[in-house]
Amino acid sequence: MTELIGLHPTLAHHLVGTLGWTELRPLQRAAIAPIVAGQDALLLAPTAGGKTEAAAFPALSRMAAEGWHGLSVLYLCPLKALLNNLLPRLETYGGWTGRRVALWHGDTAGSQRRSMMADPPDLLLTTPESVESMLVSVNVDHHRLFAGLQAVIVDEVHAFGSGDRGWHLLAVLERLTRLCGHPLQRIGLSATVGNPAELLRWLQGSGVGKRPSVVVAPQPEWGKEMSSHVSFGMIHNGPRQDVQLDYVGTVENAAKVIAQLYRGDKRLVFCDSKRLVEMLGADLRVRGVTTHLVHASLSLDERRRAEQAFAEARDCVIVSTSALELGVDVGDLDRVIQVNSPSTVAAFLQRLGRSGRRPGTTRNCLFLALNEDELLHAAGLLLAWSRGFVEQVAPPPEPRHIVAQQLLALCLQEKRVGQGLWKDWLPLPELTVSARPVADYLIEQGFVDREDGMLFIGPEAERHFGRRHFMSLMAVFTAPPEFTVLHGRNEIGRVDPVLLIDGVQGPRLLLLGGRSWRVTWTDWKRRRCFVEPAESGGRARWLTSVPGGTSYELARAMRDVLLGADPPVTLTRRAAGTLAALRSDSIGRARPDGTVVSGGDDDLRWWTWAGYRANATLKATLGNLADESQRVDDLSIRLRPDLRPQTWSTAVKELRGHLCLPEIDDKALAGLKFSDALPRHLAVATLATRLADLDHAAAVLAEPSRFERQ
Repeated sequence: MTELIGLHPTLAHHLVGTLGWTELRPLQRAAIAPIVAGQDALLLAPTAGGKTEAAAFPALSRMAAEGWHGLSVLYLCPLKALLNNLLPRLETYGGWTGRRVALWHGDTAGSQRRSMMADPPDLLLTTPESVESMLVSVNVDHHRLFAGLQAVIVDEVHAFGSGDRGWHLLAVLERLTRLCGHPLQRIGLSATVGNPAELLRWLQGSGVGKRPSVVVAPQPEWGKEMSSHVSFGMIHNGPRQDVQLDYVGTVENAAKVIAQLYRGDKRLVFCDSKRLVEMLGADLRVRGVTTHLVHASLSLDERRRAEQAFAEARDCVIVSTSALELGVDVGDLDRVIQVNSPSTVAAFLQRLGRSGRRPGTTRNCLFLALNEDELLHAAGLLLAWSRGFVEQVAPPPEPRHIVAQQLLALCLQEKRVGQGLWKDWLPLPELTVSARPVADYLIEQGFVDREDGMLFIGPEAERHFGRRHFMSLMAVFTAPPEFTVLHGRNEIGRVDPVLLIDGVQGPRLLLLGGRSWRVTWTDWKRRRCFVEPAESGGRARWLTSVPGGTSYELARAMRDVLLGADPPVTLTRRAAGTLAALRSDSIGRARPDGTVVSGGDDDLRWWTWAGYRANATLKATLGNLADESQRVDDLSIRLRPDLRPQTWSTAVKELRGHLCLPEIDDKALAGLKFSDALPRHLAVATLATRLADLDHAAAVLAEPSRFERQ
């Protein structure tokens, strides 16, 4: 095939002779030239668009053509499960050219790690956290291990770019670049995002503007395709997509629909909480449905067994959190079902893309809303999707706590670092701008010691982070405390400790892995509890993370739904009827040309339809005009009950141009990893800036506001 020009001849031979490929996918064709030429690149395609091969084949070809030796390519993923899934494929591809591929993450045995250090593979599948562990470990000669590194492939780069793991990733890449003494080719793989060019520039880090780069996206982006939609998910110039929205009201009804509607099909069901996964899984099993569960609090063995059993079966269901959203292969699916609504259009696109992979099949998704709020959210999300909206990937601003973590990690890596050399190791403006005050605080508090202009780890860092070789310093998020649940010697998973201490009558029953268990003994010191099977009655609960809330764009789409706009998908009679009732009840809450203040003395609300972050900003800006005790809401703000129209109108005019950052409490500060290594005022400023949405808050204040007090 002429389209294979640029690939190593042995690779090209195996693509045709071993895999039987008659042609490459558009993305794979388009990626060859820029990657072989050494350009930085962002490869953009829907789920199952062939992104792994699009990056791996030209990278392996470049490895062979330029005679790279030793560890020369890192393949980074956000999930260990995804790495496990990719290993067999990449081992095969590497083997065709005589190259070795290996895996290194938290579950890799010590003997395997020692073997890799003695004789490094050519391509290593790993996570950014594992790379940093190698950099700081006294057992790894990182100068030798990474001396020949040439390229880094970052899979699911959008999942990194939207959070602090992204800043951590970039900092680790900059440290690797300095170790190697030359720029590293950076290749990102992503599903649909709203700002691919900006995402690529972010991934380039200190190389932006210095290294050639290209966004490779030959296929139409799913979200953008929708601009030419007709009804019921039919897309012009693209695959047919069958999307339906139903209102079922309860978990029990959702289980009934899933069990009865698609008998004989392989169904992947997404839920956005571990508790809901457990409840739905248990209900499906009661109905005789072969059901498997996947979420982060199940043990590794439990998850692997579920994924393997699901991949090999046909008439079955797997119920999962977002853990199966990011490309883990569970075989061909017949149906994707979403219980309630994902938080973003981008997440919906990932999930929709898990279906319709076989020739002649249709990408599909059935939404099952459990309550009216979720139905409205799902309808708003689908309306925004139909208009071509996809969220932009925006790294969280002012990552001062990541600067603190990286300065400590750099001291561990190099043992002693010149107090001005952090600029050479972390040459990113977003990191260097706050490095001086952060470093001064670390020295002042004893996290770092200074002698003769050199910085090294101090006693406070040892006390806060030093346990188990500074493992807690390697992760940039705080994991909630959980108890390990054991049946005999078999680990089932982990549960919230509240389930083990709150009052119960009779036996203490847990729901885990879709099954009920009776607690027989709790080892409080080691955080373990032992269980035996129970017939039913188990409870599931996990601590929830700090709410991110609905975006401004989705909140406004929800308002448009209440004002009469229907998403162009199939609405069941139940969904259509419930939406009609919601529209009838929304009088006095929504208007197309501004905002509404409505309610009575007991509940006066400003219906902003502005989303969580804008409302947090507006609540802080309103001061004593708002009920200061309220929790921030996505759609409205509760006002002071004695407020009158003239007072409100005058206040809104005065507040324009005087926006305030949201208030931050101690609980929120405790959730910011490494906040102890920051001065309190800098930690508060970091969280307040991240929670604020000044632009949309200003836009809402500028809109006309009608006062309709009852």
